[in-house]
Amino acid sequence: MRLRMEALIKEKQSEIVAALQELDPANKFRIDTWSRPAGGGGLSCVQQDGNVFEKAGVNTSIVYGTLPRPAIEKMRVNHKAIDPDVDSLEFFAAGLSLVLHPQNPNAPTVHLNYRYFETMDNDGKCNAWWFGGGTDLTPTYLYDEDAIHFHKSIKDACDKHDRGYYPRFKQWCDKYFYIPHRQESRGVGGIFFDDLDNKEKDQEQLFSFVKDCLASFLPGYLPIITKRKDMPFGEREKQWQQLRRGRYVEFNLVNDRGTSFGLNTPSARVESILMSLPLTARWMYMHEAEKGSREERIMHVLKQPIDWI
Repeated sequence: MRLRMEALIKEKQSEIVAALQELDPANKFRIDTWSRPAGGGGLSCVQQDGNVFEKAGVNTSIVYGTLPRPAIEKMRVNHKAIDPDVDSLEFFAAGLSLVLHPQNPNAPTVHLNYRYFETMDNDGKCNAWWFGGGTDLTPTYLYDEDAIHFHKSIKDACDKHDRGYYPRFKQWCDKYFYIPHRQESRGVGGIFFDDLDNKEKDQEQLFSFVKDCLASFLPGYLPIITKRKDMPFGEREKQWQQLRRGRYVEFNLVNDRGTSFGLNTPSARVESILMSLPLTARWMYMHEAEKGSREERIMHVLKQPIDWI
């Protein structure tokens, strides 16, 4: 499974980067191969200050090494097969992570992450494995048809495997991407799941599910960015985009488990972990959306998530 997941994320990274590059041929992605001193490495593909994206990152990482006891204790909450008495544990993780922050305020930010994780005994035998991931949309201005299209694309992928997946993982997404100190959601959701192991389905079934989710990304997002990237906007729209980007930063640095785990992993590559942050953001004191405005409308949805399909 390790080799198959590694091959899958590399294939999809190449496919997604090529599709995004076609949207803005003049601004090439910077491609960095990196290695982790404690084991493994990855490939980061990042575009900054382009015509379509202010910042776009599509990263793969395949890392392995030793987990410290605090990380083991957190994992045992969902994986009882892990020995609670060990002080360290060998692990393997492979994942594809993507965040796209468009220039145009009418075009939504999108996030995607799919990953596979294993832990091993001292003799190298796997004692626990699981899949995690999802994708979610974060618009600055709400276009209902965009949210509907995005949710339908991921629902179709879910329904191929289990008709209970989409409603279950959509609810999980709404709950996960919530900013408690703001009492609002980060965006209009998508799906999110974690710790899917043999208590859920067998390894082959879950791997197939992750493959179909990844395959649904470009059909789900490309039509949206193509439609919105050249729409007119002014200073007001750009300022609102910057304020919403500030919320994105707050969630990622304060609430996101993945960011926290990455930054606390020995020999972590910080540049790759913080790739998810926008190039620019803004915080204004006591800012409120004008009544009856487009800004107020999206705030209403972020305060009370809805079912799009």
